Amino acid sequence: MSTTQATKNCITLKGSAQIIVEYLKYGINSILFQRGIYPAENFDSTQQYGLTILMSKDPKITTFLQNVLKQTEEWLSKNMLNKISMVITNAHTKEVLECWDFKMQAEVGDGDSDGKDPSKQTSSKQLSRIQNEIRDVMRQISATVSYLPLLDCICTFDVMIHTLQNTEIPAQWDETGAVFIQNAQAVQLRSFSTGLHKVDTVVNYKMSS
Repeated sequence: MSTTQATKNCITLKGSAQIIVEYLKYGINSILFQRGIYPAENFDSTQQYGLTILMSKDPKITTFLQNVLKQTEEWLSKNMLNKISMVITNAHTKEVLECWDFKMQAEVGDGDSDGKDPSKQTSSKQLSRIQNEIRDVMRQISATVSYLPLLDCICTFDVMIHTLQNTEIPAQWDETGAVFIQNAQAVQLRSFSTGLHKVDTVVNYKMSS
């Protein structure tokens, strides 16, 4: 289990960002496996949140996600983003088939901060409670294969970070437009909260014609 900046049930904004980024790492890898984006032999199993989760062992994917999630953690710890989108597309036609939205909403926390400096806000929520909530979401991600349409083509994926206006974008990053799915359906999964951020997970998918 990775360490987070949480001592004596005092979670800081940075600690909250670490918890959420950890969820995104396991969540995105689980989606890649569950949706068959890459062959099953490209994954190794690991234990997290009391569950067995399949993680990609492809160096290109792990490096890509590390870079995306490092930037996500930095911006989230400053409340500079409101959503991460994992977009699954048909590799040949580039049509968007699925979009997994991870929506982040800042919460006030319950620490001793007087509210004047948001960066000093803290949450006393038990880490075990947060991880139990995340475990419920992870179980729902695994269960989506029972109702999501079969992806019967070669697919690729990308991750988009939705920042607030006036956020300085690193030179190696590209700005992009909105994602559109034809004949879309949406399913909202459970939410979880660190006490400083509430995270909603929604899957948008193309209905089979």
